[in-house]
Formats: sequence, C-alpha cells, structure tokens
Amino acid sequence: MLKDYFKFAWGTISHQKLRSWLTMIGIFIGIAAVVALISLGQGFKQAINKEFEKIGTDKLFITAKGGFGPPGLNAVVQLTDDDMDVVKKVSGIESAAGFLMVNSKIEFEDSLGFFAIEGFPKGSEGKLIQEAYNLKLKEGRDLRDGDKFSALATIGFVEKKLLGKNLKLRDKIKINDKEFTIVGVLEKTGDPAFDRMIVIPQDTLRDMFNEPKKIDTILVKVANVENINTIAEKIKVELRRFRDVKKDEEDFDIQTPEQLLGSFGDVLNIVQSVLVGIAAISLLVGGVGIANTMYTAVIERTKEIGIMKAVGAQNKDILLIFIIESGLLGTIGGLIGVVLGFGLSKSVEFIAKNVLGTALIEAYFSYALFFGALLFSFFIGALFGVMPARHAASLQPVDALRFK
Repeated sequence: MLKDYFKFAWGTISHQKLRSWLTMIGIFIGIAAVVALISLGQGFKQAINKEFEKIGTDKLFITAKGGFGPPGLNAVVQLTDDDMDVVKKVSGIESAAGFLMVNSKIEFEDSLGFFAIEGFPKGSEGKLIQEAYNLKLKEGRDLRDGDKFSALATIGFVEKKLLGKNLKLRDKIKINDKEFTIVGVLEKTGDPAFDRMIVIPQDTLRDMFNEPKKIDTILVKVANVENINTIAEKIKVELRRFRDVKKDEEDFDIQTPEQLLGSFGDVLNIVQSVLVGIAAISLLVGGVGIANTMYTAVIERTKEIGIMKAVGAQNKDILLIFIIESGLLGTIGGLIGVVLGFGLSKSVEFIAKNVLGTALIEAYFSYALFFGALLFSFFIGALFGVMPARHAASLQPVDALRFK
C-alpha cells in the first residue's frame, strides 16, 4: 500500500537526521524566500486596492506626459489653468481641481531638509483633492480662503522628526526662506509620499516659485460613474483640440483609478516574477543537494535493495520508495521554509509599520500559498530524486547482494 511506502521512507529519513537536515537547507531557504516575496507582493496589491477604493471609482486623473517622478512634476509639456478651464466645460463633470507640487528646502529652528510642498486650491477644489486622497485633519484647522502663510503638516513631520524635532501646532517653519505657521496636522494615510509633505495655499506656492499657471495634476469627479469612460473620451477630444495634437500623439494622460491600478499591478507582477525567479535559484541548489543525497543513499543501501528484490520487490517498488523519500525531503524542507517565509514577511510588515510608518507593506498569507508551496517543494524533491531512484531500480539482485 502507498501508506507503507511513505512509512518506509519516513523511517529512512528519521534514521539519518543530520544528513536529512543538511539536505533540506537549500529547499527551505528557497521556499522561505519565494513565500516571503509572494506574501509581501500579494499584501502590497491588497493595500493598494484599499487605497484606490478610498479614492472612489468616480474620479479621473489628468497628467502631462514625460519626465520622471510624480505624475506631471517633471513633464516636458506642462498642464496649465487653461487646460483645466477646458476640462470644466465638458458635460458630465461634477467638479474639477488642479494641484501643484514642488520640491523645496524647509527650515525649522536649526534644521534643514528638502521635501515636497503641495499647493492646494481654495474652497471646494481643495476639498475634492482631500477627498480623493483621503486626507483628513487630525488636529488644528484646515487651510482657509484668507490664509497666505499658513501650512498643514503631515504626520511624518509630527512623529518622525524629519526636521530634527517633531513639529507641532503653531510652530514656525521656513519654506524657501518664507515663514509659515503650522495651523493643522493631517492624519496618517499610509502612503509615504503624502506622509512626508507640507501643504500650503496654492496661490502662495505660485507666487513663491513663479508658477502662475502650471498644474501637475487635474482631478476630475464625474457626475455619473457609469459614464466615466465616455466622459474621459470627451475630455481627451477637447484637450486634443485645445492643445493642437493629433490622436495617439497626445502629450497628456487621462486615467481612471481602475486603469491606474491595472498599470501598477502589471508592473508589480513583472517585478515580483523576477524576484521570485531569482529566489527560486536556491531551490535548484536544494534540488541538486537532494539528488546527491539520494545517490549516496542508493550506494549505502545497495545490499538492502538486493535483499528486497530477492524477496519479490519489483523495479517499480524500488523506484517509488526512493521517489517518495526524496519527495518527503522536499516537503519537510518546504514546510520549514513556509514557516520561515511567513515569519520573514511579517517581520518586514512590522518594520514597515513601526519604523517606516507605512501601511502599504503588509504580509498576505493564504491557504493556496501554503499548500502550493508544499506541493511545489514535494515536486522539486521528487523530480531530483527520479534519476537516483531509476538507478536503484535498475540494480540486479545478484550484483546488489555481492556489493560491499
């Protein structure tokens, strides 16, 4: 019976404890790396999905093409207030807002650093941006229409001492040599980009950095989410006409949260596949170790194989015994690897939340990942045990019994 084969194989493995452990090292290191990377990758995807759910499905994001860094920040051809005026005239739009971002030096007492400065428009447009990016006030007050040199600090400046000391309400900071007062603190979003910036009135930012019309991103809220793709196409037509560009030669992008999420997911899948492929190299090393151990076992047990064949064991019985034994070596190594991998991914999650202050890095562990890793490790072990098993099965009883 199959149960007897497994019992026999387990007895052999447990009899050679040290050799079995040394053989499994390559397997459980490889499985641990693969499981940790997949777990973190899936967790990252889920965290991003949650962030996009907060944004909502009724938003469109318009940015200029080209450059590197945040959307629109370093684009070759910029968006302007004139583009937003065109967008606002398109039917089906409930509201639209544009925001501007720059990198600038910030001084606090005797400390200095360079960080992102976000310029928020007044009134309902500023509220739309806060709604889309889930920016909520933790303490203090929001920016008001009459504010000029007031600022909102994000949680990184309050908790992480990004400027040497923790900022608090009514502290004075200098942005590009202009003094601002901290009037409010925003809650943590979990996105490092938003948790490490200062928000000031957009009009003030334009005056300070001589950007009278530039916009980095235009955020659009549609009246009916079911028509979002139709409205996006209308906006594209109007912007092409206004910017005098041909179809498929646009110098701007229009994306829905789903499209942004899809693009991000595609990139993440490629990166994750490459990393998992690199980590899987150690599985190959572990498989070679299993093959080496099984060849050694065949030599050590040659006489035992001869006895089994002499009392009636067939070639398939010997083949199955050694394949199951190598498969068990892989499975046990895989089980240890799964535990180590899960522990590693949870450690990374803990460090990300408590040291880096981001909730985007989290571990996700499923039954499919657990059993998939075990089956894969059994397959690796059994695969690399096939050649030694065939060698054992091909031994002639008489020659095996004579072996010393």
